[in-house]
Amino acid sequence: MKTTHVIRQLVAKALQIKQLTPDIENEINYELTRLGYISDADYEALELLMSEMDAGRIRLVPSP
Repeated sequence: MKTTHVIRQLVAKALQIKQLTPDIENEINYELTRLGYISDADYEALELLMSEMDAGRIRLVPSP
């Protein structure tokens, strides 16, 4: 994955499979920690993901 688009690609993956898996969530958290900031585009992508989850269109998969 391209470094500048990792968070958006992870969000797109979650939207595509209609699930936020622990692996995707961990990768998003890792990227946020690694970068130390969030770009406007990444913020908008995460906002969309949360909105879709709130609407029940994306399922949160619990850790095993």
